[in-house]
Amino acid sequence: MGGRANPQINRERLTQGLALAALLVMGAWVLIGPSGLLAWSENNRLLAERQKELAQLQAERNVLKNRVALLNPTSVDPDMAGELLRANLNVVHPDEVVLILK
Repeated sequence: MGGRANPQINRERLTQGLALAALLVMGAWVLIGPSGLLAWSENNRLLAERQKELAQLQAERNVLKNRVALLNPTSVDPDMAGELLRANLNVVHPDEVVLILK
């Protein structure tokens, strides 16, 4: 058995080497992939930011829902109507004084 190795052993080593390489690639993907272990903390941070943003948008939505309810065509809130007239049409009562602040 001179310097020649058994071809069956070489084939097994090649198969084992390829299997090991595939396992290493899969393991690396589990660690550093887009949904891997290293991205987990970043995903949690983004989730917390989105939840904060959602809470803020829900609060704004509630304010707008309240304003819409006050502008019901059958019973308009007089304070809301006055506020809109002053803001949009620059209408004031004769006894009011307007102070312009800069």
